Amino acid sequence: MRGIGPVVAPEQQASNQLSTLRRFLQYLRPYRKEIPIALTLVLMGASTQAIGPFLLGWSVDHLIARGNLQGLLLLLALLGVIYALGVWAIRGQIMRVGWIMQRLLAQLRQDIFIKIQSLPLSFFDRSEAGDLMSRLLNDVNTVNQAFGQTIAQMLGNIFSLVGIVIAMLTINLQLGLLSNLVVPLMILTTSLFARWARARFRVTRQTIGELSAKLEEDIGSVREAQAFNRVHINIAEFDILNAANRDANVEAVAITAAFLPSIDFLNTLATAGVLAYGGYLAVTGGATVGVVTSFLLYVQQFFRPIQILSQFYTQAQSAFAGLERIFLLLDEPSQLNDAPDATEMPPIQGEVTFEDVKFGYNSEQLVLKGVNLHAYPGQMIALVGPTGSGKTTIINLILRFYDVSDGAVKIDEIDVRTVTQASLRRQIGIVLQDNILFSGTVAENIAFGVPNATQADIEAAAQLANVHEFITSLPQGYTTQLGERGAPLSQGQRQLISIARAVLINPRILILDEATSSIDTRTEALVQSAIARLLQGRTSFVIAHRLSTVTQASQVLVIQQGQIVERGTHAELIAQQGVYANLYALQLGATAT
Repeated sequence: MRGIGPVVAPEQQASNQLSTLRRFLQYLRPYRKEIPIALTLVLMGASTQAIGPFLLGWSVDHLIARGNLQGLLLLLALLGVIYALGVWAIRGQIMRVGWIMQRLLAQLRQDIFIKIQSLPLSFFDRSEAGDLMSRLLNDVNTVNQAFGQTIAQMLGNIFSLVGIVIAMLTINLQLGLLSNLVVPLMILTTSLFARWARARFRVTRQTIGELSAKLEEDIGSVREAQAFNRVHINIAEFDILNAANRDANVEAVAITAAFLPSIDFLNTLATAGVLAYGGYLAVTGGATVGVVTSFLLYVQQFFRPIQILSQFYTQAQSAFAGLERIFLLLDEPSQLNDAPDATEMPPIQGEVTFEDVKFGYNSEQLVLKGVNLHAYPGQMIALVGPTGSGKTTIINLILRFYDVSDGAVKIDEIDVRTVTQASLRRQIGIVLQDNILFSGTVAENIAFGVPNATQADIEAAAQLANVHEFITSLPQGYTTQLGERGAPLSQGQRQLISIARAVLINPRILILDEATSSIDTRTEALVQSAIARLLQGRTSFVIAHRLSTVTQASQVLVIQQGQIVERGTHAELIAQQGVYANLYALQLGATAT
């Protein structure tokens, strides 16, 4: 199981939290006009809460003690109006702050999704989809629970607390100071519990991310798990991660559970102190009964905001842990940003050149070690060689999924790093061994790269790809809904639709990565026919392990350990009796057998 990262010193944790909070508050900038309205409502609600105990205490001394029933009724009516106004203000502040926070969180989710979509493939080489989903869903949901639902109440309690302290010190300085003696103890208690909770909540966010990654991986590979009798192993591995997440949450909850009784004890201690000393003052004439009554009510109100704020503070530790993970993702460098002076790729002819290209997925090991190739417009270039030799890497560099470590990749003599990625990729089509279809209609899947394509364009592409007849045989034809990854279509049917998708964008350069493998013989004939049409007049790069599919290639490049060891036509390489000829003879012998 992955570690949770280095241990951070408490002072560094506080600094990180402050920085995280400042960055989170930047999301409030679009709501500068709404925030003053919300704060006004918060202030109104807090004021109504603070004035009540004062009026009740005053009524004891000036109305009840003097038997002024009429005045008491008027005061009760006034209190009713005040509290009704307070209810209206509190309801308004919750709605207004909730409106702001939900839009803020929606923007945060949008930023995460945009970032994920724009990150280079090298990031996904070292990341798990389940963990990224956890940041987008679980971590943002944790922030929502901490801030979205309680921040309005928290703001109200802050203003209430300030108003109560001012009222207490104004009414009776001695009792006011006595009531506040426990505040330093509360601050110390909250600080200690928050520090413990922060460490545990970091673990909970990490473990839920690992659990989500494991869940996403196992659900996607359930067929393989059953086929290889690995279900019991997957269950055991999931149980370990699930137990780690459970234990982390239990520890965090245990800390929180111990925190609230501690605050309650301090609350009781302060109430007892006010009752004892206030009773003494009332007996000795140092304070009236009404003042003591007001103080007892204020003490109860005084500690309720502190309890809520303290509880929110511990709950916010989980939110901060989630925000840290979110901002780490948002800060991930997009290594393949367009250059500031990048231009649009003009309509290309299809000439592709690799000039002494070196590339490694990490700085320690090169995958390509000085590759040179030149494909003329309209040529078919076959890439053959063992798995891991660098064939797919060459394709990735043409599409600029990665940038070269050294050398240059040029199309029509233009370095691909000097043009925008969008203008480059819209002129390159790709058909993979395992193409992904998406939930949606057949027509939407064909038009994946050209969302505004007309129905006539879609059907023309399908006809060229030899899949129109099959689509029209479906229950709803082109509007037939497909499930996740194109279910329930067969591998060959999905491949034909993927070819139609490539046809529709009308690319000048076409990439085929094992496009005819893993399909039956009859469907392969349809695929080969569709590919033959698609290749006409286009530069193509074909990765093939079945060498019989590349005998008509303009150039065959034999790649081993990141270098081109042989190049030429099929006939030329057979005549050389080298690596390619040996591979072809082995496959021919295996086929004959």
